[in-house]
Amino acid sequence: MELIKVKNSGRLDAALAAESGVSRAMAQKLIDSGRCFVNGRPAKKSMRVDPGDEISADFPEPENDDVSPEEISLDIVYEDGDLLVINKPKGMVVHPSAGHKGGTLVSALLYHCGDSLSGVGGVKRPGIVHRIDKDTSGLLLVAKNDAAHLSLSKQIAAHTAARVYHTVVLGDVAEDGTVDAPIGRSRRDRKKQAVVEDGKPAVTHYEVLSRLGGLTYLKCRLETGRTHQIRVHMAYIGHPVLGDGVYGSLSSPQNKKYRFLEGQCLVAKEIGFVHPRTGERMHFEIPLPDYFEKIIGK
Repeated sequence: MELIKVKNSGRLDAALAAESGVSRAMAQKLIDSGRCFVNGRPAKKSMRVDPGDEISADFPEPENDDVSPEEISLDIVYEDGDLLVINKPKGMVVHPSAGHKGGTLVSALLYHCGDSLSGVGGVKRPGIVHRIDKDTSGLLLVAKNDAAHLSLSKQIAAHTAARVYHTVVLGDVAEDGTVDAPIGRSRRDRKKQAVVEDGKPAVTHYEVLSRLGGLTYLKCRLETGRTHQIRVHMAYIGHPVLGDGVYGSLSSPQNKKYRFLEGQCLVAKEIGFVHPRTGERMHFEIPLPDYFEKIIGK
């Protein structure tokens, strides 16, 4: 599910096409098939939208499996013959989808690495061991061969790879804690994740780093890696991530104050793993991005 913020007034189908890059016909097809929502409600193509409205669209996977290399700058934290550690910027999509066929991390990797990427993830996700959301920035692993890919994937599945995120959430979090609550598809909105009884086990440990006057700066360590895990768990305990329009409300006073975020305030700040070839324990950490420092500075 892609979340699009409307910039100009007009018909919904025209706005969806303009903002996502799909054709007007494709936009109308998505709306007619019930795969498009405006401010959380089912949409009709004749609807009008205004700046600030939120369009949620479930784009199908692209029919063409070809992914073209693109000369896009990469922030490479580490690279050797087996793997890369990439610092993905906010706003970059990891792999192609119908609404994002170009400008992806995969396209940038194909240009940088050529044929030296693992094939475990298929032609649309070469080298991608795990992913982070479009509007989440930070560290992720890329494998250059299948052996490295399988080793890193097993470490993530066994919870031996360390993944630490920093985030700012709404409200004053009282103390450090753990959310141990299963995550699966929401029964109210099948396009979203939620805490559900029959979901997959999900555990997030969080530590209060500082309080920012109605906001709390947290360090989160993932024990599991479910889709949108931190965002779902923080909303579940009543402290949605700042800037998250899917699991929180952008109409809250805090979100209105920091509307420059254009997405959730969440960064994958640290990652640790055992090198698949050498057996060496490796750990990487990046500075907080500018948008994050700006919030803490305020």
